Amino acid sequence: MGIKTVAVHSDVDSSAVHVKMADEAFCVGPAPTSKSYLNMDTIMEAIRQTGAQAVHPGYGFLSENKEFARRLAADGVSFIGPDTHAIQAMGDKIESKLIAKAAKVNTIPGFDGVVKVRVALLLHLSESLGSARGCTSDLLTVCESCSSEAADKSRTYILYYNCVCVFIQVLADKHGNALWLNERECSIQRRNQKVVEEAPSTFLDPVTRRAMGEQAVSLAKAVKYSSAGTVEFLVDSKKNFYFLEMNTRLQVEHPITECITGLDLVQQMIRVAKGYKLQHKQEDIPINGWAIESRVYAEDPYKSFGLPSIGRLSQYEEPLNLPGVRVDSGIQEGSDISIYYDPMISKLVTYGSTRAEALKKMEDALDNYVIRGVTHNIPLLREIIVHPRFISGDISTNFLPEVYPEGFKGHPLAAGEQRELLAAAAALHVAAQLRSQRFLGQQRVSSVPQERRNWELCVELDKGVHMLGGIKLNLNTGLSLCVPILLSIQCKTQNLLLLSKLAASLNKLMPEKIPEDTSSILRSPMPGTVVAVSVKPGDTVAEGQEICVIEAMKMQNSMTAAKTAKVKSVHCTAGETVGEGDLLVELE
Repeated sequence: MGIKTVAVHSDVDSSAVHVKMADEAFCVGPAPTSKSYLNMDTIMEAIRQTGAQAVHPGYGFLSENKEFARRLAADGVSFIGPDTHAIQAMGDKIESKLIAKAAKVNTIPGFDGVVKVRVALLLHLSESLGSARGCTSDLLTVCESCSSEAADKSRTYILYYNCVCVFIQVLADKHGNALWLNERECSIQRRNQKVVEEAPSTFLDPVTRRAMGEQAVSLAKAVKYSSAGTVEFLVDSKKNFYFLEMNTRLQVEHPITECITGLDLVQQMIRVAKGYKLQHKQEDIPINGWAIESRVYAEDPYKSFGLPSIGRLSQYEEPLNLPGVRVDSGIQEGSDISIYYDPMISKLVTYGSTRAEALKKMEDALDNYVIRGVTHNIPLLREIIVHPRFISGDISTNFLPEVYPEGFKGHPLAAGEQRELLAAAAALHVAAQLRSQRFLGQQRVSSVPQERRNWELCVELDKGVHMLGGIKLNLNTGLSLCVPILLSIQCKTQNLLLLSKLAASLNKLMPEKIPEDTSSILRSPMPGTVVAVSVKPGDTVAEGQEICVIEAMKMQNSMTAAKTAKVKSVHCTAGETVGEGDLLVELE
């Protein structure tokens, strides 16, 4: 658009991609968000020093902060988003529900007031929602955690749902015009955070889509909304839909809406903020093709579907060589994934004329995505998109716990896949061995009189041992360690060890590591900061009782006792930074 940009960044983000792309950059403080990206005073100073005329808040931090929008307006700086009134009206879940009701928008029936966190009331609410009495203590823990994260500690809003989660994208200008830009299906979630999204939704028919779109526009007009925003609906099995909330900002998954409509939402937001009218009418908004987004995270998918992982990206290659693939990322090879910010690596988007085509492109893109240095969730993403239930469109917000009730364990290898994996591992091992005998393309002087042609190998795969003895491998000694083979292996299994016959025989003599008694020892499952410690030495704790809370990358995790016992020792304090595997508490 020809507009010069200024990037704000914390000190640890000084080499970030957005900093390098912008015309200017301004450091707004140290790594903690409260001292940098949430520090309004420093950001306002950056605006004054650089002479910025407008601010786009992105989709995090201050993007829905009415005070920030007010301060910008007071200084004559455009906020590329809605005005303060709309942010405030839609930012309060209780108030927004009442406004939605008045605008004739379907809302979830039930209690609309503030919940005081009391056991008696929670028991009544859980029973009215059909929950067992045993769930009440869990509900109380969740409510207390919710209250601790909320700005207003005294107000808690309870919502129960297991359904399809559909977002309607709206776009409105300052002249009373508003459009709905179709929907995004966002039901695949873990910890109430989206993992895989698609547009359009397999669940909606044209009549339901139009009804939802028209109600979303009615709500936007009711609060005089201007800019891009998203109205979130819950849809039950009978296609009854109910308003949940409105996100008064650009959302992470906006690229899939851009793919099927052809509109650049950020460009539209900038135009609206400048005061221009919308360029399109409702009949101009198409659904062209199908788009799918996978959120690639630095997370371990084998731990609660994804606990954060930190480290440096030692190797990073995006699959942009494939057609119909878009990657929105803020990192590059060499970037550090820290505990301070969201663990998202990128938004991987594929686009096709049909859903099947978009899914096949996503499968290929995940197979060709190279990430080394941190644990990532590509194995889980790939399993989701090839799962028969997902392919058929049978999805809900409970998809992951229903499909993987014991947690994600990786791809179960069929016999043919196991043979392919063993053969590929053997070939790659031999190719690496032969390559190590050469230097600058020339044969080294070797004590071995001639190249080996017969290899006896042992492969340990998921606790099984497979001998590849007496196999002749007819290899081109220039075999490349090609990316597709490596990524296919990575997506199928993570527990593969290949040894020579001699090394395997010696490995049997190694003493086995005695498993730790995890019922008596509580270790941090991820790097993070200790938010609270609820026990002290000598206390007696019950099984399932909260012992401490660890926060990392915008997520709080309650650590609980595995058994009823007395606390022997406590090895952490509130405010302390801990690493993955650090000892937190010992029980007798």
